[in-house]
Amino acid sequence: MRRSLTKTNIIRKKEEIDRIFKDGVKFSSQKMRLIALNNGLNYDRFIVIPVKHYGNSVERNKIRRQTKEIFRKWEGRLIEGSDNLGVDIVLVVYPGKVSSFSLLEANMKSLLVRIKRK
Repeated sequence: MRRSLTKTNIIRKKEEIDRIFKDGVKFSSQKMRLIALNNGLNYDRFIVIPVKHYGNSVERNKIRRQTKEIFRKWEGRLIEGSDNLGVDIVLVVYPGKVSSFSLLEANMKSLLVRIKRK
């Protein structure tokens, strides 16, 4: 059985992304920046944006797949105890080789925990 993010869990419209960049709360970690904004829905939404010069298409798509998988595993934990309001999350990834999936996962989870505290 294939498990992936549903279409409702992915942000696609440029207007929504621009609004998150403008009004969202920013958190930074090694090689990535996370921007979060409450969306008023009862589910979280997510998008990964590698910066313009982030490797070739294979590397960009690999980082997208990996971060979406981390978010999919973490997804239910953001809503708990937050009045059932979802969060729109933009993850901007900067160039630099991430040595392992576990390091990427640790960095991303530390950012997700910071959202939950806000």
